[in-house]
Amino acid sequence: MTTTRRRRTCRTGPLLRLLLAAVPVLALLLAGCADPDGDGAAGAPAVPTSAPAAARSADAAPTPAGTLLVADFGSDTATFVDPTHGAVGSVRVGTAPYAVAVGPDGRAWVSTAEGVAEIDTRARTLLRSIPYRSWAGPAGTGEYRGGGMGLALSPDGTRLYVGVNIPGGDGVLEVIDTAKGEVTGAAPIGRRPFDVDVSPDGREVYATGHDSFDVTVVAADGLATRRIQVAPYGTEGGLGSWLKPHYTAVRPGDGRLLLPFEGERLAVVDPATGQVAIEPMTADTHQHGVTIAPDGRLLVVGSGPITKDNRGPSLTVRNPDGSERIYPLGIPHENVALSADGHTAYVTGGFTRDGSWDGITLVDLDSGATHRVEAGHRPLGVAVL
Repeated sequence: MTTTRRRRTCRTGPLLRLLLAAVPVLALLLAGCADPDGDGAAGAPAVPTSAPAAARSADAAPTPAGTLLVADFGSDTATFVDPTHGAVGSVRVGTAPYAVAVGPDGRAWVSTAEGVAEIDTRARTLLRSIPYRSWAGPAGTGEYRGGGMGLALSPDGTRLYVGVNIPGGDGVLEVIDTAKGEVTGAAPIGRRPFDVDVSPDGREVYATGHDSFDVTVVAADGLATRRIQVAPYGTEGGLGSWLKPHYTAVRPGDGRLLLPFEGERLAVVDPATGQVAIEPMTADTHQHGVTIAPDGRLLVVGSGPITKDNRGPSLTVRNPDGSERIYPLGIPHENVALSADGHTAYVTGGFTRDGSWDGITLVDLDSGATHRVEAGHRPLGVAVL
């Protein structure tokens, strides 16, 4: 009950006053018991299907352009990072976040074990979490966890494609209507879909199957599929092989798919014919994340040696003519994004295997100078806002 400015009052008895006083205490007790470890293990899921994060203060400035958004695979958050000063805030999104996609309207999507989190990047708040249609097992952590891995937006931003890992079997590409916030379709793809990409015209989606040595080409309309084996070293060793595809870049101009292997071979895939050509590379290190610049430069993250004869972690910048410059990184990294002016690479330290660290290395592509900043817990996916 309240007292108005007209001095209208309401009298309460002793028992009612006692009950009203107890309400805040009871609310605090319930909140404290909901998840004692802070990991979503007790009671309700870590992220409800539609749950806003705590609102920022009314006078907080909007997130500036050029801020980085990273998926914290080692925690349940996505972190906003000032490239100069480091982490500036985080949003709770769900278990073991993996990849990030950003739209031009200020919304971003993060794949997690349970579903895709939608974030208002300007206000730095969670808008909703969209559960998968496919059952990937209980939400877990670690390199082989089920749930969302690679994801990508359609060019018009109306559809989001996410590769869902189904432990022990083939994956599923789920299609999300970004306006409705719900899954509207699904297609079978390869095992452990590390990466998902979209053709420039939006007509095809490419899901990279790490454990099946392939790329699945999915028609955006109708979701018909066909698989292209990409295994320049063969498939010997199966699930135990290190020589598998990880991430893919779509080359501007001709739409070819570029998949680096071991700093030795670049698979160039024609998605129309399924033909695979091999070009030499020079970094001689196990390779993971990629991105490609509008001018055709390919950036490839080298995570470190898998045999004693390999070189250490590095970043390769490969020019359209095939020439390469190698930037040593010293410690393992996973993925990479490029600044809007094309002069700085942001390389995340959240390597999917042992040896990850909680930061980003900034690489000045002109001078080769590097600088490290704090960036969440085991950051994998990264995007520039």
